[in-house]
Amino acid sequence: MNDYHNRRGFLKKSALATLASLVGTHVMFAENIPAKVTPLPLLGDPIDGKDPGMVVLSDRPLNMEAPAHLLDDPVTPVDKMFVRNNGLPPSEESVDPSAWTLTIEGESAKQKRTYTIAELKQRFKHHTYQLVLECGGNGRSGYYPPASGNQWTQGGIHCAAWTGVRLKDILADVGLKDNAVYIGYYGKDLHLSREAGKVVISRGVPIKKALEDETLVAWAVNGQDIPLVHGAPLRLVIGGWPASTSGKWLHTISVRNIVHDGPKMGGSSYRVPVMPIQPGEEIEVTDKNFRIIESMPVKSLISHPKSGAVLSSSRVLSVRGHAWAGDLEVTEVNISIDYGCTWQKASLNAPKNRLAWQQWSAKIDFPQNGYYEVWVKATDTKGVSQPMVMPQWNPKGYLNNACHRIAVKVAVSS
Repeated sequence: MNDYHNRRGFLKKSALATLASLVGTHVMFAENIPAKVTPLPLLGDPIDGKDPGMVVLSDRPLNMEAPAHLLDDPVTPVDKMFVRNNGLPPSEESVDPSAWTLTIEGESAKQKRTYTIAELKQRFKHHTYQLVLECGGNGRSGYYPPASGNQWTQGGIHCAAWTGVRLKDILADVGLKDNAVYIGYYGKDLHLSREAGKVVISRGVPIKKALEDETLVAWAVNGQDIPLVHGAPLRLVIGGWPASTSGKWLHTISVRNIVHDGPKMGGSSYRVPVMPIQPGEEIEVTDKNFRIIESMPVKSLISHPKSGAVLSSSRVLSVRGHAWAGDLEVTEVNISIDYGCTWQKASLNAPKNRLAWQQWSAKIDFPQNGYYEVWVKATDTKGVSQPMVMPQWNPKGYLNNACHRIAVKVAVSS
């Protein structure tokens, strides 16, 4: 065997057998798999149960998004939910819901207390909310010059129905000291190095956000157990803020008397410059120069039709999609077919509950045959609207809420 195959054919026979078992067929070209690349089904079996149209942005760690037209459902199905990992999911064998526990501790907790999932279900009232979770880097591909990180387009977003107990009820049971200012989570995901005990990510939110009714410790999504790749058997769900605050594989919540200082809370992680900077400009990463991302900005999406639609029998097109605005609501959605020179108001539904996205719809009557772009723009309760094009550039490409657009060709026979 030559050096090429020595370097690339790294999988042990046992791993190959596992992979073949997962996919249910022979693994083609297994000898060509590059070193340090883990086949996707071994990363928590991400392909199984996912829509084949999902786009994989990286496989180590796994990051995948849905093209905009797959996000047409009012409640996002699990198979179309984006995946954003910083490390590797825990092994399936290590996830035993009957033995899993959640510990509340920290310098601002009145006591340290541990609950099983069964105790959480028994002791506290259950709640279900539709909640928007959006990657802080959703839309990163729209920045120029390019920002570092996975080049998310529009699909790092979903709004599913999560079931669990309110975090505030658990914290009330434990007791909070007057100096509580933040909570931080810890999950059982594995560092890419697989180094034992090395924490991958540990983010959090101010105590005010933690105590909102919609902040859940959840065990179910869309009426079913949470899948492993989405944080089974227990995860934190915090709507309206970057999805990185919604810790997966949750085992500990620390109540802090300071802003939480876990991994991915410092430096430029999930932070944007306080003041505008020139694209490509480098600035010193300090707390003075960067702020932590909190409520996500107003945004909207065209989910129907798929970009590239061709009208051949009628110049009337029905369009629809979703709009959301972090902690706020959307008050108005408008569409344009002339690059923003004029706008047409769309019909807008109220959210199912606070922090859920809202459905909008409209009918467009195109004046003549030709190529068009349909643009959508949402406005929130503070009167802030989406920018037409790239918003203020930032080094990590966060918070791009520029208008979404699709291409439409009208070719109606006379």
